[in-house]
Order: sequence, then C-alpha cells, then structure tokens
Amino acid sequence: MCSTISVVVPAYNEAERIVGCLEELARFFGARPGPFEVLLVDDGSTDSTAELAASFCRSDGRFRVLRLGRNRGKGAALRRGILASSGDRVLLTDADLSAPLAEILKLETALERGARVAIGSRGVPGAALLRRQSRLREAAGRCGNLLIQLLAPGLSGIKDTQCGFKLFDGPTARALCRASTLEGFGFDVELLVLARVAGIPIAEIPVAWAHHDGSKVTGRAYVATLFEVVKVRLNHTAGRYPRKPAP
Repeated sequence: MCSTISVVVPAYNEAERIVGCLEELARFFGARPGPFEVLLVDDGSTDSTAELAASFCRSDGRFRVLRLGRNRGKGAALRRGILASSGDRVLLTDADLSAPLAEILKLETALERGARVAIGSRGVPGAALLRRQSRLREAAGRCGNLLIQLLAPGLSGIKDTQCGFKLFDGPTARALCRASTLEGFGFDVELLVLARVAGIPIAEIPVAWAHHDGSKVTGRAYVATLFEVVKVRLNHTAGRYPRKPAP
C-alpha cells in the first residue's frame, strides 16, 4: 500500500514563483502512485502570494492555503503546516524548489531503511550543487553550520541542518512539532535536537541543489538563527526537551 504524503511549503512574499511552484508540485506528485496533499503556509506576506495560491487551490482540492495573521518566521509557518498535515510522511520544501522534487526518492529510501527523519544535505559527499550561491553567502553558510555543530547538542555529525528539503515519518514530525518552541530559521535545528534527545534515527542524505535568487535569508536572519541555536542549547541544558515527545 502506498504511503500518503503531505507536502508543507512555507512562503513569504513569493508572488513571482508561487504558482509555478504549485504547478510543479501538482505535476510531480500527480504522476506518482498514492494520495498526497500540499499545504502552502503563507507567513503574513505583504504581496499577492496568498491570493494567487488560494486561486490555484480552488481548482485542486489536494491543495490548501493556511495563513498566518502576520509575519512570524519560517519555523512558525512550518509548525502550522506540519500540525495541520495528515500524511504518513511529511515533506518540507521551500517555494523555490531548490532541491528538485525527484530527490525525494533518496529520502524515501532512507526512511524505508529505518530512519524516521531524512534530511537533504549540500554538505556531504555525493551532493551536487547545480547552481552555487555567491562566495560570501556560501562562506556565511559554512560558518553558520560550523557554529551550529558546536552549539547544538547532538548535531556535531550533521553537516547541513538548514537545507529546506526534509522528509519525516508523519507521526514523528507532528510529535516533534508539538515539543518545539522556536519560530525562526532555528526551527530546523530544534527539531533535529528534539529527535536526537528522543533517540529518533536521522539520516543525512546528499541531494542535488540549485540556488535561486530572491532568498529571504538576510545577514540579520543569520544572526537571529544563531541566537535561536543558543536558545536550543539552553533549553537542552535545562532539560526542557522530552525524551519521548507526545504523539
């Protein structure tokens, strides 16, 4: 029996590409066996992202738009979408589809082999950078990943926590979300630390990835993410993360 899959897409001011993103999701998952749903979570966009997505969704009942009342952060959008999902598996992907959707096959294989969290990675052997970022952005990313490995408990072996392409066992994703606290880009780190604390198997899988212009990750976002990672460490030290997240 085919697993049902929920695809969660956070979006903030993505009017220029959101319809193309939804069309590609419909094409790719529509050609695969088994049911799917797509949850587009609008993070308080000030452009026409939500309206364009809603118009698309009216023509396809497998697509839904969830709206946050204001811009709260990528983590808040992901949490809203994951908790509203119903799939046996939950895929997280960015609206620019930097990782081709076909790369999900690698993540699915990891889950079939026993992992409950499979994260796409640009930092392990076998990854293919089809279109690179600027040297400055790449350097900032490497420094950020190094600091995350140093600061985040249990993540020293993970080379790329921030790639926006991740596949979870559905119940696991929802349980981790209920135990999470962060709303920004540090949300990914917190989910992985929660999984480590609970002894949940994580697989880091090399994927193809292509940079697209229009990234919402600014210098300020890098700094805010590191502050959130410090919060994760403090929460872990204080014993606030459960060894068995509530289902």
